[in-house]
This record gives sequence, structure tokens and C-alpha cells, in this order.
Amino acid sequence: MLIKHIAKATAAIALIFGLAACAPEVGSEAWCKDMKEKPKGDWTANEAADFAKHCVF
Repeated sequence: MLIKHIAKATAAIALIFGLAACAPEVGSEAWCKDMKEKPKGDWTANEAADFAKHCVF
């Protein structure tokens, strides 16, 4: 029983890390391209600042 819980927890953690790895690194060309395609109204303040810092200048 304990092994099943450990296996489920391990699988959940692996899934979370796997999904997090799919997003491009902030400031990369892929990230800038994704942000250009994302509606400006959906940007967070941090995303807007990062875009200005990495993609505009």
C-alpha cells in the first residue's frame, strides 16, 4: 500500500517537472515569439517587463 502511494507521488512529481520543461526559457527567441503571439491583455506585469528587457532592447 505504501509503495503505491510512493509510486503515485513520484509519477505526479515527474509529470509536473515534465510539463514545466516544455515552456521556453524567458528571454529566448522562442519565448519572445510566443509572447508576440500572446494577446497583450493576457500578459502579466513581469512578462511585459521581461519582454521589454529581452525582446525589445
